[in-house]
Amino acid sequence: MLIQKLIGTGLRAVGAVSPRLGGRLAFGLWRRPLARGQVRDGERPVHDAARVEDLDGVLTYAWGDGARPVLLVHGWRSRASRYAGFITRLLELGYSPVSYDAPGHGDSPGPIVSILGHQRIIRQLEERHGPFEGVIGHSLGVPFALYSVKEGVAAKRLVMVSGVADFGYLADTFCRALGLGPKVNQRLRREIERAYFDGDHTIWDRFSVSTGKAPLLVVHNDEDDVVDPEQARVLLLNYGEQAHFHPTTGLGHGRILQDPAVIAEAVAFLQDSDVPEGLDLSA
Repeated sequence: MLIQKLIGTGLRAVGAVSPRLGGRLAFGLWRRPLARGQVRDGERPVHDAARVEDLDGVLTYAWGDGARPVLLVHGWRSRASRYAGFITRLLELGYSPVSYDAPGHGDSPGPIVSILGHQRIIRQLEERHGPFEGVIGHSLGVPFALYSVKEGVAAKRLVMVSGVADFGYLADTFCRALGLGPKVNQRLRREIERAYFDGDHTIWDRFSVSTGKAPLLVVHNDEDDVVDPEQARVLLLNYGEQAHFHPTTGLGHGRILQDPAVIAEAVAFLQDSDVPEGLDLSA
């Protein structure tokens, strides 16, 4: 927190003099995970059991016999092994989980890639393992997964956990955390547009969650301090009538992926042709 405060103080000082330079410096921080997720002891048996392949420099993981594949997409500073609990349960039920360490994350080398880079990776995984019975996404992996499905990746059912729905939320929360004002925020957005999307100003709408056709389960926690629970409501409203809500309490942003009840509800949703009982359909 002290380092974050010092960085924020420095960027605010620069931004007050030159919002353009402040935005450029902010972008330099925004694009770096700074820390790579390591395989945890409890994840090690599942991680080591995977079939590992190198997909154009991206490490991919597959479990099971290839039948009924389910894609797992992790979030920022995370890695595929965080889904160990999901993978174990999916294997027990005859599914074949598939995942990857995003560029610059886990054991995949950098640099990081944009949502379009993730779309290409997911498309390649579909060509190799799909079509998918389901797709599960967490945190920043949610817009990556949903955009890929929107653009044609085949999946029967979707489960999105603690997800970002509004693409602009990524820039807004970054600036808010560092105390950066609207001028630097706008310059940061221009830097993101220029560096990753050829200056396309429409990306903030284009990559936000929009109406979808596949049944979708949205899982979020009321104590999530990384992705505001309000993003769940945005996701539900934007996706439409095929979206259903499973609220949780007391789990935060990361532990939600290890919670047995969440895993059970999510996998039940992938299995069933009907909406599981107990879901809040009014959100």
